[in-house]
Amino acid sequence: MTTTVTRAKTPLGRDFGKLWTAAAFSNLADGLGRTAVPLAATTLTTDPLAISVIGALAFVPWLLFGLPAGMLVDRFDRRVLMALANTIRGGVALWLAILAVGGDLSLTALFAATLVFGLGETLFDNATNAVIPGVVRRSQLDRANGWMQAAQITIDSFVATPIAGVLFAVSLGLPLWCGAVGYIAPIVLALLLPAAAARHLPHPARAVASNAPDIAVGATAQPVAVAAARIPVREALRYLWRHRYLRAMVLFTSVIGSCLSFAQAVIILFFLETMDVPVAAIGFLTAAIGLGALGGSLVASRLVARFGRGRIMLSAILVSGTAMAVTGLAPNVWLAVAAFSVSAAAVSVWNVPWGSLRQQIVPPEIFGRVLGVIRTLTWGLFPVATVLGGLVGRWDLRAPFVIGGAIAVIAALIASRLLVVGTREAGADAVPDHDD
Repeated sequence: MTTTVTRAKTPLGRDFGKLWTAAAFSNLADGLGRTAVPLAATTLTTDPLAISVIGALAFVPWLLFGLPAGMLVDRFDRRVLMALANTIRGGVALWLAILAVGGDLSLTALFAATLVFGLGETLFDNATNAVIPGVVRRSQLDRANGWMQAAQITIDSFVATPIAGVLFAVSLGLPLWCGAVGYIAPIVLALLLPAAAARHLPHPARAVASNAPDIAVGATAQPVAVAAARIPVREALRYLWRHRYLRAMVLFTSVIGSCLSFAQAVIILFFLETMDVPVAAIGFLTAAIGLGALGGSLVASRLVARFGRGRIMLSAILVSGTAMAVTGLAPNVWLAVAAFSVSAAAVSVWNVPWGSLRQQIVPPEIFGRVLGVIRTLTWGLFPVATVLGGLVGRWDLRAPFVIGGAIAVIAALIASRLLVVGTREAGADAVPDHDD
């Protein structure tokens, strides 16, 4: 273990640097819009259910378009898809800015824009996740995903969100204008990625065997003479269904994600009304929360290398759920922010090994479709959970945090064997990251 941790790590490389930069600029523009839209909604209504609908609609595209997006990622140039996704989001931000200037902004427009923003996100995120295994080595996946998540958190929490809060206090439409302009850079950067990022080039001796038994993690599929682009969607579905460990992990992730979505359904109103935080300070408050998320993403790969994926994933959910419940019970804003920061850090720690695990074990020729299925099954439940959280928030804005956090802890305890023993037996633990 000591040798694995202390040996020099191989640099992630220039190609990963280009991908990281494109994602960072995209997160900047996305963060401005993500903060501006719910804040704009609070100027039109204070109904917790209506506000929760904004969060719920952000996940609806994953339910309706998650799998089609995965198919597109497997079949077309991923660089073009990334650029197209940001073009869509930039256009929507521009439309909302124009409505704001004219005084025509409405909840209906915000709902529609949130749906289209989510549509662009399904394309961009699927394409980005599919590109990562092509620009770094297998042993570098945890570190690469940690850097990608760190960029997202840093830009969203420490740059975009505080700026959006201040800009919103000046003018309702100002953060939307800035967001629309911000999408230009990632569009250009995506198109400048190397040809290797365009699509997976299938090896002639590798494909997916549709009639194979339950697939062991890390095992090589039986040779089948079929081009990746012609593999039907049902093979991706069959692969996931026959992979007992991955199938169980998807079910568990769906439950945990729904608990956290339920808990965070009314987060904006919770801080504005229950904790009496001024609108202009919301961005700085979320920046403080983001500090925890950033820390989690930066230490995740080291924790995984030291303790293994299974133990770290179990610990992350236990900590996140407990801290989420404490957020709802906090007597003041300082404790609420501190607890939420711990929860965010734990979620970041979970996201890194979970993302790397999928990239490691899913065959690259069907990765986009399998990821689309996974996110359709998991993120597709989040809108329902978010709306339910909004309904509970009508009764008490603290209750969703307590209930969601408690259920997440119970679910993690029930699934502890799957996470620790199952991950180890499936051969899905971390691969040493050092020079060969």
